[in-house]
Amino acid sequence: MTNLIYIGNKLTNTGKTATTIDTLGKGLEDAGFKVSYASSYTNIVFRFIDMLWTVFKHRKATDYVLIDTYSTLNFYYAYGVSQLCRMLKLKYIPILHGGNLSNRLKNNPKLSASIFNNAYVNSAPSNFLKVQFKNHGYTNVTVIPNSIAIQQYSFKQRTIDHIRLLWVRSFSELYNPKLAVSILHALKLKGVDATLCMIGPDNDGSLNTTKAYAKSLGVSVDFPGKLSKADWIARAKDYNVFINTTNFDNTPVSVIEAMALGLPIVSTNVGGLPYLIEDSINGVLVAPEAIDAFVSAILDYKDKPEFLQSVVKQARSTAESFDWEVVKQQWLLTLK
Repeated sequence: MTNLIYIGNKLTNTGKTATTIDTLGKGLEDAGFKVSYASSYTNIVFRFIDMLWTVFKHRKATDYVLIDTYSTLNFYYAYGVSQLCRMLKLKYIPILHGGNLSNRLKNNPKLSASIFNNAYVNSAPSNFLKVQFKNHGYTNVTVIPNSIAIQQYSFKQRTIDHIRLLWVRSFSELYNPKLAVSILHALKLKGVDATLCMIGPDNDGSLNTTKAYAKSLGVSVDFPGKLSKADWIARAKDYNVFINTTNFDNTPVSVIEAMALGLPIVSTNVGGLPYLIEDSINGVLVAPEAIDAFVSAILDYKDKPEFLQSVVKQARSTAESFDWEVVKQQWLLTLK
């Protein structure tokens, strides 16, 4: 049996959204790997200490250490854990996340080189990050996509009479949730019958900010908060357009899930999104903050049913390529 340590922010017990450490970790366990995790401590200092201790404690039995690596504070977790792995001569694999990670390569070149040049391999969820790393001289990057369990997502053909917008993400300034409210407001100013549901937990105070913004514009938005995956998938049946408003991103799982469900996508054309969405083929891409372009794309879906059906069919095909049974084979080859 191959023994793994998975390092990351395992914080679903505190109300945070499940992340790769939860989904990939479970998939690897089901595939026969023994996985030890760190950390679920909410205190960042205790979390970091637990990460280091877990690696040290399991050093003799561990085959690989997987490290979720982001551009934010987690970058320093990844640096500390990777350097401990080097000292202990353990193979480690940074799992790269976030459309803004390339800024770390530029702003912290020495720390980045210490992490990524010495990795067994760096795992990128999309060609976007692979290209970003290649532009900074890194060649030891392999693409292993984020995955979903496709059987959990029933494809539904939709017609659009009344526009019912769905937004699913953590409320964070990075993901620009206020733009979704602006889009709803713009539709209503045109006399379009439209509603908006925004699902997700608060990450940085943006939930209250977005609620206040909706109130200031005089529009009603449904904010159900954080829902389980099963609950939000069930809710998705009542909606007919998925909007992704982020300013920075990589390959968001929520967009892949919406594709699988048959929801037509309108997304900002940032980060890794153009590597996932081929404009007007399996979704529509628009410029960041482009309210009018969002509105136009949404109305195109409504007014052009043949275009709508073509897009969602192609999107479902794209989503199927992210099924865990497909992606699992790449992990098995990497961790052999």
